[in-house]
Amino acid sequence: MKQPLIGSYSQDDCLFLLKEIEPDFYTVEHKEKLIQSGKLHYSQMVSQESKPSDEYEQLFLSLMKKYKQQLATEILQLSHLIAEKIQQPVCVVSLVRAGTPIGVLVNRALNQFSEFDSVHYSISIVRDKGIDINGLDYLLNDLNIPPESIVFIDGWTAKGVITKELKAAIQDYNQQHNVAMSDDLYVVSDIGGTADHSVTLDDYIIPSALMNSTVSGLISRSVINEQIHEDDFHGCISYQHLQEYDYSNWFVDQVSACFEQQQYKAPVLITSEQRNTRYQQTQQYIKKLMQDFQVSDINRVKPGIAEATRVMLRRVPDLLLVKDKLNPNIAHLIRIANEKGIKITELDDMPFGACALIKDVR
Repeated sequence: MKQPLIGSYSQDDCLFLLKEIEPDFYTVEHKEKLIQSGKLHYSQMVSQESKPSDEYEQLFLSLMKKYKQQLATEILQLSHLIAEKIQQPVCVVSLVRAGTPIGVLVNRALNQFSEFDSVHYSISIVRDKGIDINGLDYLLNDLNIPPESIVFIDGWTAKGVITKELKAAIQDYNQQHNVAMSDDLYVVSDIGGTADHSVTLDDYIIPSALMNSTVSGLISRSVINEQIHEDDFHGCISYQHLQEYDYSNWFVDQVSACFEQQQYKAPVLITSEQRNTRYQQTQQYIKKLMQDFQVSDINRVKPGIAEATRVMLRRVPDLLLVKDKLNPNIAHLIRIANEKGIKITELDDMPFGACALIKDVR
């Protein structure tokens, strides 16, 4: 029988529905060329990760100090929303890996404050490839988890690519297996207006977005290459060499230490009209950016502070667009851009705090 993977979290906090594979690392530049030329899909490759610089680490710590209470309050509100909606013991299924630390926190909040028990698994979902079917089979068939108790969680939305991927995959799975799993997506921050449930539409920095594996259980993002066989979970690399720099447990402990009973309540409801307005704003502005900066591939446009952060850390950035250079939420982006010699352009009409354009390396 397949067994979930234990990252650097405790088993009570998170089990990964992933298979550890042998690393075959690509440089960021080589990976970008292969992705853009269409020779390999981004999910087939992974890069080595190194420890963050001392300055960057200090920035992460200072942003944690500033935003951990806000994030804790929003996690409690999201958890309340989930308990109200599900009305039975919950199986939190976070999307590897931006969703993973958020899933850990939601799981803790549900167990601490709701009347229902909760368990947490982290599953792979990949653009153009869908969700890990073997992961869903494992939950429903091996663990006998009721499909109605499954709740999908991510950290934030941007363009809505993963939202669409999730909905298509779950609808397909339900049809093929004759089950009624909800394809609803729950996130903290729905800046793209594409999630079903969120606490805010604001584009602010969720501190876990600053780090890679060192805030996600020392696990890489998911990989689907020749080492993954038909019955396997999607793959991942374990970054054990970063063990002494691992903030995964510290991050969730710091945020959950801020949980307070009186904050476990329903968030201010975001209406479908507000969400739709945000969706239209985001989509229209992305089109405008593509025209203004002559970008032909939408996959090279990454709106929102969190997505821009990932581009600056993991891809080959071409340009950093910001709404306001003095916004404290983007201090880390300004720093990385300056370190890498990336041009920064201010656009005060942007509906989000930042946007990164990936370089055309073909």
